[in-house]
Amino acid sequence: MYRIKTKYFLLFLVAVATSNTSFSQLPDLQLNRMLQQVSGSVTFLQRQYKGTDLVTENVFRSGELPGNWKLAMKANPVKGCSDAIDVEATFRLAAGQATSTTVAVKFDFSNWSAANYVLVPASLYNGNRYRSIGDGYNPGYPRDMYYNPQVPLTISNNPRLSIEQDKASLVALQTGNMATPAVCFFSPATQTGFILLTEQQTKWGNNGVTITENAHKDQLSFDISAPAIRKLATGFGDFHLSGDKAPDWKAGDEVSLRFRLYVFKATDIPALLTKFFKVRKDISGPSVPRNLVPMSKLLELGTGICSSNFTQQLIGNYYKPENNNDFQLGWVSGMINTYPMLSLNDEKERKRVGEELDFVVRRLQGKSGYFYGGIKSTGEIIGEKMSPDFPEVQAMVRKNGDALFWLMKHLLLFRASGHADMINKDWEDAAIKLAAAFVKTWEKDGQFGQYIAPETGRIAVFNSTAGAIAPAGLALAAHYFNRTGWLKTAAAAADYYYRRDVAGQGLTGGDCGDISQDANSESAFGFLESLMALYDYTGDRRWLSMAEVQAALCGTWTLSYAPVFPLSSTIGKLQCNMTGAVWASIQNKHAAPGICTSSGDYLFKLFRSTGNSLYADLIRDIQHAHTEAVNMPGHITSNYLIGSSMERIQPSDAEGKESIGNFIYTRNSWTETNGMLMALELPGIYVISDKSKCYVFDHVEATIIKKDNKELVIEVYNPTAYDASVAVMSETSAEAKHPLGYTAFLRWPKVPVKAGGKTRVRISGREVRW
Repeated sequence: MYRIKTKYFLLFLVAVATSNTSFSQLPDLQLNRMLQQVSGSVTFLQRQYKGTDLVTENVFRSGELPGNWKLAMKANPVKGCSDAIDVEATFRLAAGQATSTTVAVKFDFSNWSAANYVLVPASLYNGNRYRSIGDGYNPGYPRDMYYNPQVPLTISNNPRLSIEQDKASLVALQTGNMATPAVCFFSPATQTGFILLTEQQTKWGNNGVTITENAHKDQLSFDISAPAIRKLATGFGDFHLSGDKAPDWKAGDEVSLRFRLYVFKATDIPALLTKFFKVRKDISGPSVPRNLVPMSKLLELGTGICSSNFTQQLIGNYYKPENNNDFQLGWVSGMINTYPMLSLNDEKERKRVGEELDFVVRRLQGKSGYFYGGIKSTGEIIGEKMSPDFPEVQAMVRKNGDALFWLMKHLLLFRASGHADMINKDWEDAAIKLAAAFVKTWEKDGQFGQYIAPETGRIAVFNSTAGAIAPAGLALAAHYFNRTGWLKTAAAAADYYYRRDVAGQGLTGGDCGDISQDANSESAFGFLESLMALYDYTGDRRWLSMAEVQAALCGTWTLSYAPVFPLSSTIGKLQCNMTGAVWASIQNKHAAPGICTSSGDYLFKLFRSTGNSLYADLIRDIQHAHTEAVNMPGHITSNYLIGSSMERIQPSDAEGKESIGNFIYTRNSWTETNGMLMALELPGIYVISDKSKCYVFDHVEATIIKKDNKELVIEVYNPTAYDASVAVMSETSAEAKHPLGYTAFLRWPKVPVKAGGKTRVRISGREVRW
């Protein structure tokens, strides 16, 4: 096979310029110079297949191939951006026919190193170059992973670059596997970052992204093909026959592959992540979310569903976390869905919340202070990630981090809403014991591990970022109980996670109960919660700097564009804009409506503290994608209760091609919970009064119609079919520099706006009138 090396690229362009194609010469040879910085070259290919087996591969030379193929290429510098270039390669069959054929643009990199960090958003983190186990969903752990402080980070059977010596690598993906269609890497040796953004598809369907690395790991290639042709498609921890088919071309058929390519100086992995976060929408453009259902309506519906799921069992009374009577703590609902119920300031629901807290601290806390992760309605404790070789019941560290964080938030909300007298001393004692258990583990082991034994407090499985949210819980507890030592532990743990996992590996992972130690979004968002908690309670801006990097990592998990779904699918028929859907993990290859399980208000806090609207855009996208998945009249998604939702937004064929764009007809409590939390903890409209600026999170439109030294007048329009009660938060830019706190939403006035109606809001400082 012939390749066009970068040092011959100029001669290639001159030859093409004299041919009968429209292949244009590169301005200042910018692409040539950019690729040279990363020892790169580019090749343009046409391939013919039999099924998914490659039969022939031909290289375009002088813009042509035998058989009437033509290639036209345009390359243009990006205005105002010296480190980027736009490239468009158009392939055309001028005459005749071509069966089972694809076209591709391939990038080859010599002087490669296995030490390079490779990122494909939501699919590859550090190339997934880790030990792999199992051949399916949620594999059991081998014996050597238990009670072993030296256990290596271990993932499920996912696409990955090899860790074995003298073993070549092949990663075959399609753009539906990615939160952003992109391939990125960072080279520590050259202190260089590389980002290539591309589009989802052509008329032939989703594009393919294939990455190969040689056995010596000193050469790497990746290509973008139209369309994707893979022998095997990746599933949930396994692989299956892809069923991909190369299209037949007829005379006049053409497709264009478009890219934006960046090569830039980067000192570390955080530099690559923050650059990616800034540019991830550069090809797709800014999102245009649809206003469907006001946040107040979502809160009303969600709390109604949750209220109807309160159950009284022999073991205790609680809101059912899912669709059965068993109780699961943290992670996906238990003692989290209670929080919006407590916020209602309703006597019945407040009493019920208290009953659940009584049940949790009475039935689930072990002797060590850690909590068990769940209990059946019959009273049997549920063990997690158990092995027959180790009978001691263990629980998720993630669930214990959630338990501490949310228990503290409940105590704060009881106080702030004027019901401190309802706080049971047993709740506070349980929080103290749990915080002390985390501190003891940290002092003994220097980490929190992934699974813990609540009876003894021993770490059963080490490694991972499963304790990502634990520093946030410790920070809240330190402030509430005036324990400065706990805040020091929180800071030490957060610093450890940041250095080892975020800056050191460009990932966080392992805090879901149904994956191994795979990279995932939940730990990424959970750790951002911890970093912002530390900033709020210490005022130290280094936590803010870390939070900005962490928000960028969160951005790699969040759909940056509106994928095209099959027209016959549910999402396709509803024309949903799923920009902002959050991918689960490198094992669970689907996106979901919202963050599991959080409002993401820390992104709003980060926006307040930095003034960077990209953080506000991110959480607004997440909220609006969530609403697209909510079951409403005329917008049937879960085919369940009005206001319900479920966790699958599926742009990939990981569950089969028939699953793309189709919801599963059921409900997930956690997606309803994070919808309620977003409606509660995010303002509908945020106003910086002295700068006459406002940002809208709710499903309304806001227009400033008057501003002077005395007041700001905003006209709020509700384009939805539902009456809205819009929370308005107003403050000055000076006030925005102070921590927001966890119960600020109680002070936000609610502005009523009728369906299809308008309301004028007058703002003077923090005063809001209408």
